[in-house]
Amino acid sequence: MTEFQADLGEGQFYAVLKTRVEGYFKEHQLDPRVHPAMFVKSAVILLGLALSWYAAFFALEGCLLATLLAAVLLGVCKAEVGVSIMHDANHGAYSNSTAFARVMGATLDLAGASSFMWRQQHVVGHHAFTNVEGLDPDIRVSEADVRRVTGGQPWHWWHSAQHLYLGLLYGLLAAKSTYLDDFAALRSGAIGAVTLARFTPQERWVFWGGKALYAAYMLLLPALLSPHPWARLLCVWALTDAVTGWVLAFMFQVAHVVDDVAFPRREPGSGQVAMGWAAAQMAGSADFCHGSWFWTHFSGGLNYQVVHHLFPGICHCHYPALAPIVLRTAAEHGVPYVVYPTFASAVAAHFRQLRKVGAGRLGVPSLATVG
Repeated sequence: MTEFQADLGEGQFYAVLKTRVEGYFKEHQLDPRVHPAMFVKSAVILLGLALSWYAAFFALEGCLLATLLAAVLLGVCKAEVGVSIMHDANHGAYSNSTAFARVMGATLDLAGASSFMWRQQHVVGHHAFTNVEGLDPDIRVSEADVRRVTGGQPWHWWHSAQHLYLGLLYGLLAAKSTYLDDFAALRSGAIGAVTLARFTPQERWVFWGGKALYAAYMLLLPALLSPHPWARLLCVWALTDAVTGWVLAFMFQVAHVVDDVAFPRREPGSGQVAMGWAAAQMAGSADFCHGSWFWTHFSGGLNYQVVHHLFPGICHCHYPALAPIVLRTAAEHGVPYVVYPTFASAVAAHFRQLRKVGAGRLGVPSLATVG
């Protein structure tokens, strides 16, 4: 089993940080898992999902532009279920009620993808081995993949143009996850290096019931009852999934696949990662737009990705208050903390990374210099 090497300095940093974060919640008498804004936000997103679905498929027959705008909103709402509601719920950062958190975590199944598969890939794999080549399933590639994320992954001639075509292909990610990846993982029993846990009876019901429900309301009902002609209906489906894919892809890619973060590798022989766990979370993650109310809520707190990776069990609505504590503690202990001032600068850093590793076999170093 791969392990992270212990580091005394990092241990001091993380111990001090945890004490300060715990002190913040005690001082303000707050529950780290719960935030009232999260419940309001969830209601708005789910209501938006229902209304935009009805508008896109049924209510706007006479206006093509309005129909397409409703499809865009539907795609955004589907993505918001992912980055906001289910993300916190499946991390145990939504409610102190386990049953309620499970229900809210299953909203991902309502949006088409499997919450079970997401927990295996994201919680079990990605958070344990963030950006570790060969272990983090979020950066896995096949032998002849369309993308190359790190300098140690297979290189092909087409990767030299990946910074040009991947932005467009990201629009396929939501449909790929819903209709292909979940079933491929079920068939193989693994997601990259992560071996799937056994379904509980409840998880099996949610997986198959969620797929059936999504197919019924997103595909079958519009196909049977929508007044739109087939050409327009196909446009609505395609645009909805593309917008969902783009929002999800860019929210997650700018957090880890940028040219200012590290991609740790296992040491030959020992199999260990040459840094401690907390240091790996800091080195492999990047923030953007600190202090922005809009980006905090639109990204589901992913603009505070470092805070999230250090404290995944805390509701993202608390992150803006915690980030200054993490910044101060990191500066005191000499721990790098990457923060992009704008979303545009974070996106630019993502495409710089794609261009660098796509340029040739050597790509970039496995441990990038961050500062």
